[in-house]
Amino acid sequence: MAAPEAAVTIQWTRDLVFEGAGKAGVPIVVDGDTAVALSPVEALLVAAASCTASDVVIILKKMRVELTRLEIRLVATRRETEPRRVTAMRLDVTAAGAGVDPDKVRRALALSVEKYCSVIASLNPDIPVTYDVVVG
Repeated sequence: MAAPEAAVTIQWTRDLVFEGAGKAGVPIVVDGDTAVALSPVEALLVAAASCTASDVVIILKKMRVELTRLEIRLVATRRETEPRRVTAMRLDVTAAGAGVDPDKVRRALALSVEKYCSVIASLNPDIPVTYDVVVG
């Protein structure tokens, strides 16, 4: 049995602007200068935050929590010298809905960050990931 794959295709459009697409074919624009779109690192952070958010939604649904709002702000610390890799990440999570309590959201976040989020798991394991929760 072959290992599962993930694939994207990118195409250079101009300057440091690229258009990419994955399996669904929906385009995303990435800009190395951040003049017209997300930077590559910002795209990575969106991937990490949305991966975590997907896990949290699934986990809270299993806990019978009915979300009406979920927002994640991911702030990354980066090295000052090249390569300016991410050295730490912090997720600030706001959640609201029927049955939402901070402990349930923290548990869902911990499960995502420590076990389920494939994007975070694909990053260097020396990157600490912390989080805080606000309910309401």
